[in-house]
Amino acid sequence: MTSTEPEKAPASDFEQWANIYAIHKAFSHPSELHGSLCGRLAAGARMNLDEWFQVVCDNMGVPTTAVDESEALAGFMSAAYDQALAQMKASDMTFTPLLPDDDYSLDQRVQALSAWVRGFLEGMAVGAEALGEAPDEIRELIEDMVAISQVSESEEDSEEGEYQLNEVIEYVRLGALAVFTEFNPPETAASASKNSTLH
Repeated sequence: MTSTEPEKAPASDFEQWANIYAIHKAFSHPSELHGSLCGRLAAGARMNLDEWFQVVCDNMGVPTTAVDESEALAGFMSAAYDQALAQMKASDMTFTPLLPDDDYSLDQRVQALSAWVRGFLEGMAVGAEALGEAPDEIRELIEDMVAISQVSESEEDSEEGEYQLNEVIEYVRLGALAVFTEFNPPETAASASKNSTLH
């Protein structure tokens, strides 16, 4: 990462993902793939490059050869994996779900949040072997996320709607970090260097 890149996911990150999706004519939502990645990582799973690229292609609905044929796609998604893991592990808790910024309508942002949470739950289900043994607070959080993932539209743009959406986003953000903390024991220096990036 260069010094000019922001450390947390800014609004422009969504535009970059959206552009990649548009270039490759993906049919899914970029927030859903980011959520799926974060769900897997939060559940304690780690992927090698081939496994991650398979998830990318499956989610985007593109041939598995797409990452071999596009250096831009391969490089972007490799960096996206490393960035998501680094953000979730960061002690400053600046991790944020990949969502469109305030330039998008409230309805579009609600749909994006729903897609991110849906992806997170799916990724978590794939990655968590001990999900059935999760403490009650994690189980309650997952139940809340299931309800959030089923919200498909909002009321018309309003200050109240904005406030409610921001409250839900913050709940989801902190919830994702809580899941990560639950399923990812603190790393030793050796394991941190081993697991920090894709291989």
